[in-house]
Amino acid sequence: MKLYAFGQFICRTFFRLFFRPKVIGKENIPSDKGVLLCSNHIHYLDPPFVGAFLKRQTRFMAKAELFTLPILKTLLPKLGAFPIKRGASDRQAMRTGLKLLRDNDMIGVFPEGTRSKDGVLKPGLAGVGFFALRSEADVIPAAIIGSYKPFSTLKVIYGKPVDMQSLREEKKSPEEVTVVIMGAIQSLLDEHRH
Repeated sequence: MKLYAFGQFICRTFFRLFFRPKVIGKENIPSDKGVLLCSNHIHYLDPPFVGAFLKRQTRFMAKAELFTLPILKTLLPKLGAFPIKRGASDRQAMRTGLKLLRDNDMIGVFPEGTRSKDGVLKPGLAGVGFFALRSEADVIPAAIIGSYKPFSTLKVIYGKPVDMQSLREEKKSPEEVTVVIMGAIQSLLDEHRH
């Protein structure tokens, strides 16, 4: 945790030096229960930006290829990240994610599965809906708005929790739940774009 807190400090300093960060809605993130934090994905700096200004540690699910790179394979696990294989049903990642959520950790995911080159929100992957349905975690939509151009405004907005209770009562599928989560992210993008 100390390494993570130090990393957060470095990231906050970096973002404040090179951008004009605006953080909105931190109060929507509960402090004492499992959280599935679901954000759009526009840049490789999204994970540190999403997590840098929060009090809680965000454990990111990251593509497995990153865990084979020299420095990252040692650093990422120490920062609480865990791998997921893209394009396949990765049962180990699913088990790890569910255990973390049941242990009241906060997991950060990018439901699109890859960066959006044009900034338009892409459809989400059903795995996000699976996590949302199979855990008791609060599902918090998040939106990153900006271009990561030096000294430009960069916003991250944390929305109110998605109403999972009604989705469970209606026996929605993981795919349907993912559509609802993506809709919540899109609403944040539409509301805060200007």
